[in-house]
Amino acid sequence: MNYFILTYVIYLLVSIALTVWVARVLFKNGRIFLVDIFHGNNELADSVNKLLVVGFYLINIGYMSLALKEYGAVGSMQVVVEVLSYKVGWIILILGGMHFLNLVIFFKLRNRAKREKAFDINV
Repeated sequence: MNYFILTYVIYLLVSIALTVWVARVLFKNGRIFLVDIFHGNNELADSVNKLLVVGFYLINIGYMSLALKEYGAVGSMQVVVEVLSYKVGWIILILGGMHFLNLVIFFKLRNRAKREKAFDINV
């Protein structure tokens, strides 16, 4: 049995599934923030949301591709599980980091949009 191929296939399936799931959640729930940031401009919010998802996919799939190669010996199922745990763990950490980075950016943009809106009302 070729444990390298098994490791690669499982790694790609799990990583891609996680990336797609997180991207869908961010796309669906991020829209509300973007509509608020862009003062109800749905077209602009949807466009920016789609661009963010494309960037999210590019970064994550790029990292997955770079991290695919395994240099150590994979000679048993135990090593397959250990390698997958390490690689998938990094994918999860990166996805989580990107999620929190998106939240920070959205909140900063939202606060700035609220300040600008309050300034416009006062002027």
